[in-house]
Amino acid sequence: MTIELRQLRYAVLAADTHSFARAAQALNVKQSTLSRRVMQLEDRLGVKLFERTTRGAEPTENGRVFIERARRILTDIDNLATTARNVSYGLQGRIAVGFCSPLMSGNLKLAISDYLNRFPDVQFDGVEASPDKLLHGLQSQTIDVSIAPSGLEEAGLSSRPLWSERLLVACIAGSALAEQERIYWQDLRREVFVVPSSGIGPILGNLISSRLTEQGYRPNVICQDTSLESVISMVVANRFISIATEAAAGIAWPGLTFREIHDLPGSARLEFSLYWRRDNGNPALQRFFELISERYPDSDQIQRRPAGAPEVGRL
Repeated sequence: MTIELRQLRYAVLAADTHSFARAAQALNVKQSTLSRRVMQLEDRLGVKLFERTTRGAEPTENGRVFIERARRILTDIDNLATTARNVSYGLQGRIAVGFCSPLMSGNLKLAISDYLNRFPDVQFDGVEASPDKLLHGLQSQTIDVSIAPSGLEEAGLSSRPLWSERLLVACIAGSALAEQERIYWQDLRREVFVVPSSGIGPILGNLISSRLTEQGYRPNVICQDTSLESVISMVVANRFISIATEAAAGIAWPGLTFREIHDLPGSARLEFSLYWRRDNGNPALQRFFELISERYPDSDQIQRRPAGAPEVGRL
């Protein structure tokens, strides 16, 4: 029996959701079908990929290694399919840009919109994922450049600062919290927070924990397997609050208000940076660098060019 691509997809999604049931629901197949296909894959490999419990499915040590390799294979195949469908679209090359914040408004949306308008013949592939997956995509060269919170470090990658965004608390309009003159981190100490488990959610969750954890007390932070937009939209249920960057406040959210969080000495902010491989010589990436340098000048002017290649510009 050969390994089928759908078996790889089933296994990868089961690992990401930690559940055969959730994976089957997302793929619109029967749970029994998905589970059987994964078991057939394990038999074919002679390796147990998952520990199955009443709480879900967790990859084994061998399973984690296999899942990451399978993820790369599927990404490569998906990229090939995208390229084949867009031959006439990408007349002047292709660029894959990763990001972990939703494209609701703000600097990220403006930068990407500007690139799309300025270079209509470049095939633009957007990849929304967690910071860790974005770094993996850069290293595996399935992503050309990523925009993510500052402070991520990995060998072989370069970075430069882009912009910062104010951190806001999403709460019900007219609530006691919304009516406070100023909101500081300590004012949120007894609140229940919900953040998404993907995208920028883990960064926000870690930030809340770092600001509010004290001796004998840890903040109540819940991660849910959903999007930031879905989390914010459910704040109106009055069961929890959430944290977002100011980009989220750029659109209308009925029944909600966004209040700035104050920190010493000013507003609480999240810094964003640009990340790329030092040896990436993609001409479409060069154009992206030029646009970024125009919109967000950086005094450091980090040079980026392939090893041994002539200098073609500075970022």
